[in-house]
Amino acid sequence: MNGLYVVTGAGPVGWTVAEQLAGQGKNVRILTRSGSGPKHPLVERVKADVQDAAQLRDAFAGATAVFHCIHGSAYSVDAWQAELPRAEQTVLSAAGEVGAVVVFPESLYSYSEPERPMVEAGPRTAEGGKRGVRTALLKARDASPTNTVSVVAGDFFGPRVRTSHAGERVVPAVLAGKKVWVIGSADQPHSFTYVPDLAAAMIHAAATPSLWNKVWHAPTGPAVTQRQLATAFTEAGGVQAPKLGAIPGWALRTMGVFSKDFREVAEMLYQFERPFVMDSAASDSVFGLRPTALPEAAAATVAWWRAQG
Repeated sequence: MNGLYVVTGAGPVGWTVAEQLAGQGKNVRILTRSGSGPKHPLVERVKADVQDAAQLRDAFAGATAVFHCIHGSAYSVDAWQAELPRAEQTVLSAAGEVGAVVVFPESLYSYSEPERPMVEAGPRTAEGGKRGVRTALLKARDASPTNTVSVVAGDFFGPRVRTSHAGERVVPAVLAGKKVWVIGSADQPHSFTYVPDLAAAMIHAAATPSLWNKVWHAPTGPAVTQRQLATAFTEAGGVQAPKLGAIPGWALRTMGVFSKDFREVAEMLYQFERPFVMDSAASDSVFGLRPTALPEAAAATVAWWRAQG
C-alpha cells in the first residue's frame, strides 16, 4: 500500500483505522467537521464535510483508499435516511474520480435471517427502519462503478467505544462496582467485535484488490452473552463481579410508546432476546487474520477506560 489513505470520521472505527495505518508508516488524512483525530506525524487532520462534493474532491486528491467511517448524527431511521445515502454517494463519486477503493465498516442489520448464524453468503434483504437503510446502502455500493469493500462487524467493544451495548453503560459501571443494566436478555449468545480487529481487516481489504466488491466479516470471536462479556471486563479489571440487571423487551417497547429514542432501541431488540451470532471463519481464512482473544481485548478496553479517569 503506497500513497495517501483518507479516513472520514473520527469515531472509534475511523480513529483506530487512522492509528493503525500511521503505525504502519502510511500517510493518512482524516476528515471530520471538527478537525479531530489521532495526533501523529503521519496523520493530517482536516476539517471537511463529507456531504460537500467540492471539499471531498480536494481532500481525496492522491488517495489510494478511502475508509468511510462516519455514522448518523442520531441513532434514528430519520437521521440515517436523510444523511447516510447522500454522504455515501458523494464519497463514492469523489473516490471514483481519483481511482480509490472505498472501504466501509458495516453492521449485521441487513441480514434477513438473523435467527441462524450469519455468514458472508447469507441473505441481506432486511426491510424497514434502520435495517432497511443498511440494506439499501449495500445495494447502492454494489451498483456503484467505484470499487468498494464492506466489512461487517457485530456490536463494537474496545478502546474509544462509548455509544455501544458494550461501551459506556457497561465498562465504567463494572469498574466502579455499580449495577450493570443490559437490554433484552443477559444470557443469550451475541456476537461482539473488537474494533482493532475490524480496523485491521478493513486495512487488509483495501490493500488486496481480489477482495474488492464483496462483503466480508471482520474477525469476531465466539458469541458470548452480555453477562459473560461483563465478566470478562470484571476479570480484566481485577474487580468484584457486578450485579447485572436486564431491561425486558416489553418494558422498552412500552417506553417506546412515549419516547422516539426508546422506539429506535426497541426496533433492534430481536438481537438481544434471541441468539444473534455471526460467523467470520470464511473471512478469517481468506484474510489470514484471527480475532483477538477476549481476555486480551477486555484488558485493553479496561485500560483505555481507566486512562480516561
